[in-house]
Amino acid sequence: MTTPDDHALLRRAIALAARAREGGDPPFGSLLAAPDGTVLAEEYNTTLTDRDITAHPELKLARWAARELDRATAARTTMYTSCRPCTMCEAVIQRAGLGRVVFALSDEQLLDIRPAADLPPVPQTGPALLAEVRAVVEPYYR
Repeated sequence: MTTPDDHALLRRAIALAARAREGGDPPFGSLLAAPDGTVLAEEYNTTLTDRDITAHPELKLARWAARELDRATAARTTMYTSCRPCTMCEAVIQRAGLGRVVFALSDEQLLDIRPAADLPPVPQTGPALLAEVRAVVEPYYR
C-alpha cells in the first residue's frame, strides 16, 4: 500500500527519469529516502552517456548506500523508482540491505510500452572443479 508521501517521492523519481531522457539516456530515475522522507541520494539512468550498461539508477543508489550507510540505517531506507528494478538491480538492492522499494511502473506495464529485448541466451557450463573452488571459497564463510 502506498501513501501520499510515497506518491510525492515517486513523482520525484519520475522527474529524474525525465531528466535521464532529456540527456539522451533511457527514462529511468530513482531516489533513496530516510524513514522521515528526507532524500538521501538520487540518480538517473546514464547507460548511454556513460557507455556503461550497468549505470542503472537503482544499482548506483544501492552501491552508494552500501558505501555510505551502516546496515541498520540502510535497512530503514526506501528506494523510490520510476520502474520496478531489473533482476541485476534487485540483487544489488538486496545485498545493500535496503529496507523497501516503491516503484511506479511494473515489468508488465513496461513491456506494454516497450517490447522485451530479444537477446540470445548466453550458454553456461558448470559446476566444475568443485574441490578446488571450495578450498578457496569455503574458508571465507567460516
